[in-house]
Amino acid sequence: MQTLLDVFLLHISMKKEEEKKKPKITRAGLKEALSIFKYIKPYRGYFIFAMLFLALGSGFFLLLIGAAKEMTNVASGSPSYNLPLLTLNQYGLLFLGVLIIQGLFSYIRTYFFAVVSERGMADLRKDVYNKIITQPIVFFEKRRVGELTSRITTDIEQLQSVFSHSLAEFLRQIIILFGSTIIIFFIAPKLSFIMVATFPVVVIIAIVFGRHIRKLSRKRQDALADTNTIVEETFQSFTVVKSFVNEWYESKRYGGAVNNMVDIALSFAKVRGVFFMFVITILFGGIFFILWRGAIFVQNGEMAVGDLFGFILYTGIMGGAIAGLGNLYTVLAGAIGATERIQEILKMDTEVALTELKTDLNLSGDISFNDVKFSYPTREDIQVLKGIDLDIKAGQRVALVGQSGSGKSTIVQLLLNFYNLSNGTITVDGKNINDYDLPSLRKNLGIVPQEVILFGGTIRENILYGNPKASDQDIIDAARRSNCLEFIEGFPEKFETIVGERGIKLSGGQRQRIAIARAILKDPRILLLDEATSSLDAESEKVVQEALDELLKGRTSIIIAHRLSTIKDVDCIYVLENGKIVEKGTHDQLSSNKDGAYHALAKLQFELS
Repeated sequence: MQTLLDVFLLHISMKKEEEKKKPKITRAGLKEALSIFKYIKPYRGYFIFAMLFLALGSGFFLLLIGAAKEMTNVASGSPSYNLPLLTLNQYGLLFLGVLIIQGLFSYIRTYFFAVVSERGMADLRKDVYNKIITQPIVFFEKRRVGELTSRITTDIEQLQSVFSHSLAEFLRQIIILFGSTIIIFFIAPKLSFIMVATFPVVVIIAIVFGRHIRKLSRKRQDALADTNTIVEETFQSFTVVKSFVNEWYESKRYGGAVNNMVDIALSFAKVRGVFFMFVITILFGGIFFILWRGAIFVQNGEMAVGDLFGFILYTGIMGGAIAGLGNLYTVLAGAIGATERIQEILKMDTEVALTELKTDLNLSGDISFNDVKFSYPTREDIQVLKGIDLDIKAGQRVALVGQSGSGKSTIVQLLLNFYNLSNGTITVDGKNINDYDLPSLRKNLGIVPQEVILFGGTIRENILYGNPKASDQDIIDAARRSNCLEFIEGFPEKFETIVGERGIKLSGGQRQRIAIARAILKDPRILLLDEATSSLDAESEKVVQEALDELLKGRTSIIIAHRLSTIKDVDCIYVLENGKIVEKGTHDQLSSNKDGAYHALAKLQFELS
């Protein structure tokens, strides 16, 4: 078990690695991001109509501003000569009609974009999940659960926000910006040239501020992620925290992370404050300067009052569009980074295909390990197995014993084909396990581990996990054969009893028997027991052992055991030391060798002379 210090150091190293991989907006990144549009393709009809109504809605918005301009001209007695003359009441009706139409277009656009984003991102979410669950064990050993959860939740939510809102808003602001620019040059060319002369300076300053603000915003988000990581690690390992009496340490660690986030947030606030000051003084100052020049034009008769009013309105919405584009840039940049992380997962090769098994291998259960050497991919410098030879006949019960770290559990994991061998071969029924269809092979292997992990649903759902197509009678039979029917019937909800997260509402012995029932329902040809009773009290062990004896009948079985009393009757016992088999034989044969490793182990548990 890792210490809290190990966890903390691992977290720091992973954060540094994440900083190195932080995405930047490049042409390649944009191209990668556009590939996500394939999830929108099935709903392109909705997308096209949404874009159409977006454009129409933006056009009607600009028309509304133009109508306000002309209404002002009519009220001042100087209507534009090139437009039909309407009364003020008629303009009022025009406003009402345009607002109703724009509201209708907005509703249709919002709904169509929601269809595209919800359904498209649902497809993406399913593909990412399917890609993750079909990865090999090594994939999960190299990544944290929180990181994978973030890919399938936070990253996809970012993309969903883009397709449901940000993309539409971005295009709307572009239409409004260009449309307003064309209109103001048409209605007030002199003022427009004055604005164009000052506009680049304002934009450049805004861009500089924007970059700095985005940088600090990312730092704040990273700091917030640090605090969330500490909370997640502490809550998941609260028993370790309690047992090491390290509440003070976790409090200090969390407090430090929160204080760091506050410092970054305050720096962020200072820069934003300066930016707002710039907006109020420079940007609005520029607007008032243009307004002053426009008032002079009106006074000199060079410009109609309504045209000045319209110019101000169009300029205002142009400024809003520019500000909106700046904010949307940050959102789209984050979405590009999220897309790259998601695509990284989607491009990975899978270990198994998500297809239902059609045929059964009908294995006999002969197992052979030939000169197997192995090092874990995450610890390649340490050789765990150093030339293992095993020969297990169909229907035999064999046991693996030895000190912790001798390689017992590794043998079971290799038989399940969780890892590729460094050297040697493993065969089942004389055929290399790499030549089998992997799901079909694992379908014939059943495992009852020491630490049983149940899903948080009902007892029925957990037993049914062994064979989702089993009938209710099959579930009851499996529960009876595993000695768990009695305690299940004692619950008010019986098989519908919720076991809680990881089966926390059940005792250790009850969880073990549920796991055995699950294995019985799977009906594997080869059974793997990984210290299935080592953590139980004597009474629970007796009940569980009876259930295991029922499960072992007629199957090839490999039993990892610390309690030697549970394996006295097996056909052969293999004793491992430092990744090698140092002894093999029956309990009586090995016990009689007083100089042997098994005798030394047995002497600690039995009264041997």
